[in-house]
Amino acid sequence: MTVHELLEAARTGRRTLVMGILNVTPDSFSDGGLFLREADAVRRAEEMAGEGADLVDVGGESSRPGADPLPLEEELDRVLPVVEALATRIPVPISVDTYKAEVARRAAGAGAALVNDISALRFDPGMASTVAELGVPVILMHMLGTPRTMQQDPRYGDVAAEVRDWLAERVAFAEAAGIARERIWVDPGFGFGKTPDHNLELLRRLGELRAIGCPIVSGWSRKNTIGRVLGGLPPEDRLEGTAAAVALSIAYGAAVVRVHDVKEMARVARMADAVVRGWSHARGQ
Repeated sequence: MTVHELLEAARTGRRTLVMGILNVTPDSFSDGGLFLREADAVRRAEEMAGEGADLVDVGGESSRPGADPLPLEEELDRVLPVVEALATRIPVPISVDTYKAEVARRAAGAGAALVNDISALRFDPGMASTVAELGVPVILMHMLGTPRTMQQDPRYGDVAAEVRDWLAERVAFAEAAGIARERIWVDPGFGFGKTPDHNLELLRRLGELRAIGCPIVSGWSRKNTIGRVLGGLPPEDRLEGTAAAVALSIAYGAAVVRVHDVKEMARVARMADAVVRGWSHARGQ
């Protein structure tokens, strides 16, 4: 699938897109250290492409609650060799999960076709112009504060309305910077500056984000709220809870689901699509 086909599929909603998570970090909350070596990262990306991923999202900096910022050169050292290797090894587009303009620029030069910015173009003043210049799609995610501070007593009057309005403002900012609306996706940021109650309410009302007019990305994979709801399960035991959240995300309007367990969640997405979008659409007809 080309980037153009990816954008068209997300925009039209013919089927749900599956974004595979590839963390080349030592400290991510769920899979830190598993794919830090380039060979392990490439192997996992190849597996995800074979399991049904429509794109693979490569991230070199952990955004877990309490995480400190990573120096630029260290992030580049982690991300660039992997992106460069994958560009000739997997048949699906590569996304780079970064809020740094220089990482986005150099990753695009190495073969990345999409930028996933957890800060929604806020943390690096050069990111918006860089994305506009590159002409690549971008994911704008909602988050309170920074990863270091986001879980310090997050509060909302109306979480769904506030997230919707905040994202709409960031979309307007991106457009003013020269990023075409058809290249913008939005992510409500489940777990980023939100309590479990906030996350569950936001999922129930996910469809309200459709008013923004951009495809919705849902990232529930192995999140802490799932562990809390299911009695304290650790990340590796949250597969069923993730499956439920993925299916409900699709039912409530997500165009893209971001997941660790690609094989299982691609099947969940196909089944959910058969219900939500119709069997013929699920078969690509």
